[in-house]
Amino acid sequence: MTAEPRSQLLPVVSVLGSVLSVQFGAAFASTLFDAVGAGGAVSLRLTIAAIVLGVIVRPRWRRWTRTQRQGVLALGVALAVMNSAFYEALARLPLGTAVTIEFLGPLTLAAVLSRRLQDGVWVLAALTGVVLLGLRENSGAESLDLVGVGFALVAGTAWAGYIVAGSHLAARVPSADGLAGASIVAAVLTIPLGAVSGGTALFDPRILAVGAAVALLSSVIPYSLELRALQVMSKKVFAVLIALEPAAATLAGVIVLGQVLGLQSLAAIALVVAAGVGSVLSNR
Repeated sequence: MTAEPRSQLLPVVSVLGSVLSVQFGAAFASTLFDAVGAGGAVSLRLTIAAIVLGVIVRPRWRRWTRTQRQGVLALGVALAVMNSAFYEALARLPLGTAVTIEFLGPLTLAAVLSRRLQDGVWVLAALTGVVLLGLRENSGAESLDLVGVGFALVAGTAWAGYIVAGSHLAARVPSADGLAGASIVAAVLTIPLGAVSGGTALFDPRILAVGAAVALLSSVIPYSLELRALQVMSKKVFAVLIALEPAAATLAGVIVLGQVLGLQSLAAIALVVAAGVGSVLSNR
């Protein structure tokens, strides 16, 4: 009777660790924008991550079937679009706001995959918390940058695609091999943009050091954890669990960027956390 709960504990913890790692990585990445731009930051992050994973894992591209290669390419494209669009949004919007808007992608996926009224209630609760958090982030602001909003929506769509592509790939290719291959694809796709945006500044030792830290926090660690979790966790539970992303983004903003939390933000975070926990407890 205890085997199933125990088997689900590790993937749940893995996703939660991924959530925190991604948002702290994003906060640190935003410190690179003045030097290399959003395009340079995302290219630096994905390239370093691809090198690290490629050396450690050594994906066997030639031994994969055509279907497996297509899965790796699909995940690589999703990673490239998701991260590039998100960093462009982050350059124009506060971290919490960008993540809140981006979260509409996986939240919509969770709603589409849900077939029970109870699941819909948890999704609605998570959406309410996300909206409250977004309103708190924007209180007192003149207006949102529409270009930034557009980039965040594109990132959210790619995020939903990443969840689907990642779960399909995890069933066909060992998670480490698939992640390494997809990261190489994403890096190749973003290098031209990074070269134009960052130029020679990308080779500055300080920039490289921060980029390496961001690559570990935002790519190597979280994507490894997520792909392993997706092997045993349904896309629906995964999508609702990552409702914690806006809350983690706000926490990262407080610690790294010095943002101040108010009571409304704390209430929003509590509501999102409750929705995520409730979804896990009520879903087998």
